[in-house]
Amino acid sequence: MPNPQISKHRKHEGTRKGFPRITAFLRRVAGLCLLLTAYCLLPSAYGQDQQTAPPPATVPMTEEEEKPLPGDWAVELLDKLANSPHPEASEALYRATLAAGPEVIPQLEEALKDDRTAEFAAQSLAYIGGEKAMQMLWKLVSDPRDLNLRRFYYGALAEFDAPEATQTLLDVIRRADQEPDRTVTEAAILALTVRSDPKLLEPLRKAYKTIHDVVIRLDLENALEVIERRSKYLAAPGRKAGGSIEQAVRGYFAPALETAPPPEVPPPAPRPSSARKPPTKPVTKSASPKPPVDVHILNITLSPDQARALARVSFEDPSATAYYDIVLQKRYGDWFVASVWLGPEVEKQPSKTEPTEPEVE
Repeated sequence: MPNPQISKHRKHEGTRKGFPRITAFLRRVAGLCLLLTAYCLLPSAYGQDQQTAPPPATVPMTEEEEKPLPGDWAVELLDKLANSPHPEASEALYRATLAAGPEVIPQLEEALKDDRTAEFAAQSLAYIGGEKAMQMLWKLVSDPRDLNLRRFYYGALAEFDAPEATQTLLDVIRRADQEPDRTVTEAAILALTVRSDPKLLEPLRKAYKTIHDVVIRLDLENALEVIERRSKYLAAPGRKAGGSIEQAVRGYFAPALETAPPPEVPPPAPRPSSARKPPTKPVTKSASPKPPVDVHILNITLSPDQARALARVSFEDPSATAYYDIVLQKRYGDWFVASVWLGPEVEKQPSKTEPTEPEVE
């Protein structure tokens, strides 16, 4: 049903559009009569000179209005938003890009050419995914600039559980000591943590023995533990990596969310027969210990076809809170983790109620 206010506005607008055309016509007729009268009153020589003079050049007002604004203000605006010190600005920008979907890929391709917006464009292409986006990311492997944008291609390979993709990521990890930018290797390691294939354990252990970078070695240790524990977790009957968005996210963090088994308590030492027995107490089952970590989905953004999602996730432990951007893909009705991207990490302040160790003088 049409809005009566809009219809009324359009009716009056049509009336206003017709009226100036009649007024302008009458003004032109009146102006022409005045011009002919003035021409007849002037000397003949002046009239001849006016006939031979070329008409003055006029610039229509519409051309002035259609001129673009000076400078590359659009790139500057995108740069300010993507690299804002306030994380809300960049997070909202990435969510808006995923919500727009593949239609913005041509604009992202242009943004890749500018150093100020190249990183935002590469990350957005990894979020959107698809064949065209992956082709653009693949070209970044040989990008001549020192922006190290190839890490976005390696991170996006996480969702391709193919031998070629796995081999590419393993080759990147093996070259860790020769890689000038550590984040490139870390992106490849994080991409493999999305997998739950125990066959990855042996090649990763071999790579670990040949790498000297201490930070990369720690990352590999964590990756080995995550892959091994998740593969055992998913091997249990009734468990799967996909499901709802929440199930898929929690399945990725399953190794950390698993409750550790209670420690074994040694049996009490035998008492002498003459000793007095303590009074018996009713045996009560203790509650399962709470996991030391917790995972929360802060927001979810869906693609236009509702088949891809970007989830902002917080991973909290007693010492810090880490944020992740997790891309999920819907396959056969279930959601699966496609790629994982590290966000900021915020350390927690020690509680005032916790006892502090006395200072030793």
